[in-house]
Amino acid sequence: MKRDYYEVLGIEKGCGDGDIKKAYRKMAMKYHPDKNPGNKQAEEKFKEAAEAYSILSDSQKRAQYDQFGHAATGNAQGGFGGAGGFSGFADFDLSDALRTFMDGFGTSSFEDFFGGSSSGRRRIRGSDMKVTLDLTLEEIADGVTKTIKIKRMDACKTCDGSGGQSGVMPTRCTTCEGSGQVRQISRSVFGQFVNVGECSNCSGTGEVISKPCRSCRGDGRTKKPSEIKVNVPPGVASGNYMTLRGEGNAGPRASERGDLIVFFDEMEHKFFSRHGGDIITAVEISFSQAALGHKIEVPTLSGLAKLTIPAGIQSGQVLRMRGKGLSELRGGQRGDQLVKIQIMTPTKLNSSQKKLFEELSSSNGMKDKIKVRKVNL
Repeated sequence: MKRDYYEVLGIEKGCGDGDIKKAYRKMAMKYHPDKNPGNKQAEEKFKEAAEAYSILSDSQKRAQYDQFGHAATGNAQGGFGGAGGFSGFADFDLSDALRTFMDGFGTSSFEDFFGGSSSGRRRIRGSDMKVTLDLTLEEIADGVTKTIKIKRMDACKTCDGSGGQSGVMPTRCTTCEGSGQVRQISRSVFGQFVNVGECSNCSGTGEVISKPCRSCRGDGRTKKPSEIKVNVPPGVASGNYMTLRGEGNAGPRASERGDLIVFFDEMEHKFFSRHGGDIITAVEISFSQAALGHKIEVPTLSGLAKLTIPAGIQSGQVLRMRGKGLSELRGGQRGDQLVKIQIMTPTKLNSSQKKLFEELSSSNGMKDKIKVRKVNL
């Protein structure tokens, strides 16, 4: 069972961003694989700290984690999120931890981070993609598998993603000597300054292609239509999202894919409004049905169902149909369907109908009598 992310980093729940980064830096220094070669326990601690930092350092993901706990991060496809963010870490591995380390501090190397040297070669990764998936309340109630169509960057078929013509291999960039970085030295009255930047000749990769592929012009990718299956869990709401790891754009020259982030949008329903796990609707009935009681059929998310109207019900009273609402996001109890009763008052009466109402009013002693009650605002 996963430990609480705040416990992993040794911080309080309400701490600031600076405290989170400081705590993560301390953990990274202690358990980084470069400092603990071959130590599997230290590697697991490093991954655990990186996973915690990747959630808590993002304000949106942190808010969702605070609300939903580890349910916000566990999903077979990679991740599930809320308004602002669930991010999937069911299979968070060492490469993910190193990437988190690199994103947080500009390097994946322990020596670089703590004062050593590095080639500075940039790790290339495809860009993430974002799509919106519209869902009905019926789909949200039980969960659903949807297939979405997207256009994304995939490996070029002509060069198989290499970016070069057949038989041509990448060579080391002569501008940066394969480091991916160039240094510029400037002098002033205050002393000598060294500026380190990405090599423009190789875009930080340290490699160049002498004969680019004619189809992709050396990029190694072309845009293609794709179909992606999304397993939507029950109980999602507008603003939640799911991160599908490795389903975004392919990186240039057969490098790592980005992620596909699927945002959920709840479609307006004909009969129901949503309040958390409950759904609410209104039903109009006649005077006679209200007075005598009646059995009616009302729509639910799973079809028509019988509802008993008790005799003497008052307009505005709410009847509860248990278990007819939406499942909780983290599983377990299902919400209810609330049915508000509205008694219809006839607007036009013929002479015989008027006579019946007059007789009814006289028979129950309520003729010309009213009741006044205080309204509490």
